[in-house]
Amino acid sequence: MSDLLVPLRIAVQLKHVPLPLPKALAKVRAMGAQAVEWDARGPIRPRDFTGTAVREVRKLLEDYELRVCAVEFHTRRGYGATDDLERRIEATKDAMKMARQLGCDLVVNQVGQVPDDLDSSEGRTMVEALRDLGLYSQHAGAWLAAETGSEEGKDLRRLIDALPPGAMFATLDPGNLLLNGFSAQEAAEALGDLVRHVHAHDAVRDLGRKRGLEVQLGRGSVDWPTLLGTLETRGFRGYYSVEREAADDPLLEIGQAVQYLAQL
Repeated sequence: MSDLLVPLRIAVQLKHVPLPLPKALAKVRAMGAQAVEWDARGPIRPRDFTGTAVREVRKLLEDYELRVCAVEFHTRRGYGATDDLERRIEATKDAMKMARQLGCDLVVNQVGQVPDDLDSSEGRTMVEALRDLGLYSQHAGAWLAAETGSEEGKDLRRLIDALPPGAMFATLDPGNLLLNGFSAQEAAEALGDLVRHVHAHDAVRDLGRKRGLEVQLGRGSVDWPTLLGTLETRGFRGYYSVEREAADDPLLEIGQAVQYLAQL
């Protein structure tokens, strides 16, 4: 008996769909995606997401046969910076509550560059803050999935391993890694089964200018077939969420990205 191919679970980041929410959801569904990544910095913020708003959003999602795969909640600083840290922690907890209200269990944020020495003052601050969030996750039913990009995958793995088991997971963003000069493949191998979410995001390196450039999915330096194979062997069954920040025609390019992933 031959193995059955399992279709990829494909999502779209709502913040890149320049339409009002009902039309945005209709467009994402027409593209062929099964889910959306919700932007907690969008028009509906976590602390305003109660009662009527929850019911209305969930009804819209049901109408368009979509689900929320993750809530994106980016903070200006990481969890190793002491300025306004308590406010940042509480806001992240609010995003976790929002995730559960939307029926998902992941919050995506960049945690800040991982210090070389986790026993340093910054390192201890980061570990303690993330341990606090990890404990809260058990109550909230939603976990932080740290987005890659500011360091090599092995360094993010070192941070996660310093936390209690199950306190935090990872969002693999190959485009972010390439933009910062790191290997997406090496990150996938280092993070292994800690990857719970993937940003379908591509880039190339301009060696002459020593910088990265975001490009349309499938036209960059990410070897997507190999990367998908690596993730599959490590048990990844999460969503690939299309991200396209600098598109001239975002609806066209996001739709093409969904089709690219579906063909893989």
